[in-house]
Amino acid sequence: MVASRFLAVLAACGQLSYAACPLMSGELDSRDLPADHPNVRRDTTATPTDEFLAQFEVNDNDAYMTSDVGGPISDQDSLTAGDRGPTLLEDFIFRQKITHFDHERVPERAVHARGAGAHGVFTSYGDWSNITDASFLKSSGKETPVFIRYSTVAGSRGSADTVRDVHGFATRFYTDEGNFDIVGNNIPVFFIQDAIQFPDLIHAVKPKPDREIPQAATAHDSAWDFFSQQPSSLHTLFWAMSGHGTPRSFRHMDGWGVHTFRFVTAEGKTKLVKFRLKTLQGKASLLWEEAQVVAGKNADFHRQDLWDAIEAGNYPEYEFEVQIMEEEDQLRFGFDLLDPTKIVPEDIIPFTPLGKLTLNRNPRNYFAETEQVMFQVGHVVRGIDFTEDPLLQGRIFSYLDTQINRHGGPNFEQLPINQPRVPWHNNNRDGAGQMYIPLNTAAYSPNSLNEGSPKQANQTAGRGFFTAPNRSAGKLVRAKSSSFADVWSQARLFFNSLLPVEQQFVVNAMRFETSQLTSDVVKSNVLIQLNRVSHDIATRVASALGVSAPAADPTYYHDNTTTGVSVSKDPLLKLDGLKVGYLTSNAASGNTSTDSLKSALAALKVNLVVVSETLGNGVNQTYSASDASQFDAIIVGDGTGALFTTSNNLANSNSTSGYNATTAALSTLYPAGRPLQILQDGYRWGKPVGAVGTGSKAFDAAGIKTGTPGVYGGSDVSALSSDLEAGLKQFKFLDRYPLDQ
Repeated sequence: MVASRFLAVLAACGQLSYAACPLMSGELDSRDLPADHPNVRRDTTATPTDEFLAQFEVNDNDAYMTSDVGGPISDQDSLTAGDRGPTLLEDFIFRQKITHFDHERVPERAVHARGAGAHGVFTSYGDWSNITDASFLKSSGKETPVFIRYSTVAGSRGSADTVRDVHGFATRFYTDEGNFDIVGNNIPVFFIQDAIQFPDLIHAVKPKPDREIPQAATAHDSAWDFFSQQPSSLHTLFWAMSGHGTPRSFRHMDGWGVHTFRFVTAEGKTKLVKFRLKTLQGKASLLWEEAQVVAGKNADFHRQDLWDAIEAGNYPEYEFEVQIMEEEDQLRFGFDLLDPTKIVPEDIIPFTPLGKLTLNRNPRNYFAETEQVMFQVGHVVRGIDFTEDPLLQGRIFSYLDTQINRHGGPNFEQLPINQPRVPWHNNNRDGAGQMYIPLNTAAYSPNSLNEGSPKQANQTAGRGFFTAPNRSAGKLVRAKSSSFADVWSQARLFFNSLLPVEQQFVVNAMRFETSQLTSDVVKSNVLIQLNRVSHDIATRVASALGVSAPAADPTYYHDNTTTGVSVSKDPLLKLDGLKVGYLTSNAASGNTSTDSLKSALAALKVNLVVVSETLGNGVNQTYSASDASQFDAIIVGDGTGALFTTSNNLANSNSTSGYNATTAALSTLYPAGRPLQILQDGYRWGKPVGAVGTGSKAFDAAGIKTGTPGVYGGSDVSALSSDLEAGLKQFKFLDRYPLDQ
């Protein structure tokens, strides 16, 4: 039931629009309502999430079933003509139920279809009114409700979380002066420089139209044909081929605004800014083979991690940061700040932290919140303005257009998850799904019949949005700026800045993708473009394709590096929500080391997951349901040696004829060799591994050498816990991987 206060606030509303609210100052406290209608005062802050959404929640506890219009009904049997007769057309209960079911799905997003979201709060570190008039950044400690939706880009709603992809990172600030959306990604650059090429990009990376494969993958001819024909894509491609394309979780990646925006002060003075939401968990990624296994074992891996972390109170945190530049810096750094395929290296322009964002509430209903949230690049507030970035300019239109398509009309902003947390007033009217009853009969401006309301807000009246006054335009052209021409140097800068083993992973990813191409022309074109970035990269990729690389093309070669682009260089900042698999056996029950280790790890907010043949006795899951991809570290318990016995002959591994010398280690409770496979895969995927007591014998069976980095053993659980803490912070032990010579 909608609260009476909320109805009063909305009584004079028209259709919700993305435009800024015209009544945003303390000077205009009352609504222009009929004389006999009580005045409603505007709240001074945005309504908190729980309070706001509670108005729209439906509680079905201890209630009778009703129709959509409130009549009590029974809906388990259709109305038929006799016991065995046909269903009657007059059965309005059946028709209502099945019709609603038939229309439950809305069109999925053209891109970013698969996603997960959460609510939270942003807290400003200070008063930043010297650089922006954005209200949510104008006082220390000021809190603003937020919602973040993470996603992959290319796949459908039914695709897996851990595919290699750019990942969406869309953030909505429900400010006290309207909604502000940063519709970004976990990678700071994009494939194209002009929005008019966006349909070409997506058509190229989507599955082949004749067979709808491959799903959520770019390892096919049309994707790499586009990448090689549109070299502006190379910089983003390099990021996607690195660990940034396969993050450990949504919690372990940064969010970027991609474009350059403007901060605008109350006086109209401007700064150019780039946005980043820096993870305070630290960055971490999955290895490619690991990510593929996860996709098959648990397609919801990232969704589940986010949900579980928040439910456990391990709230993901991010620092909201900006790089601040002057208007005259647009061409200062050797590239154009309006080019969305370029980063501003943070060793040149450091980030300034403005506040902290914490996710602390899971959605109550996925469809109503995460699926129906509709972000727009055009959702800006006073104090923030656009730049002339041609990709940004096109996105401002495209996101509004696609949301109208998904919702079937312009009133999608009236859905609870999309509503601002402050009242709104405008002259938008009618349309499909109109939820409110406008009382103003003079729905036009200017008017005298409603005393001029809603009034026009601007820079000086009503704290209205205003465009930065120093913006200007030149002559009309249909061409890319010459300042956008160099699309190879920053791809090389990114590669140079990675650790050697991370560079190897990029090369390996490109080998994996291009080895699946069938067109020799596309392969040749790819090598030509890679060669403009690095002859070494082109040669290494060409070696896997069985062809020769082109002669070196050193025009854009350099040895420059920057900071902040490596996933693996720095240790994790938090271990919250990580999982350690403890491999034990029913025969080893009663081992006190399990409880001691669980207690020590719990103090680090790390979960110990006990794995054995069957459930019970403190066991969390069975070997049949377990895999190394589920854990961030693996420990072998004491007294488990029999589980890791290897067989010299697997010829009868699936035999039902009974046990013999070659099948002694087999069990019907889990696939043959599963415990050993978990340990070996964990080691091969760079995870910390350890053993308690005689559990170290499993290392011999697995071919793991005790004492090497990330391999721990002994009977001292306290020492093992300390080793594990250090190992988990390092996260991946990259010395286990060979490098091209």
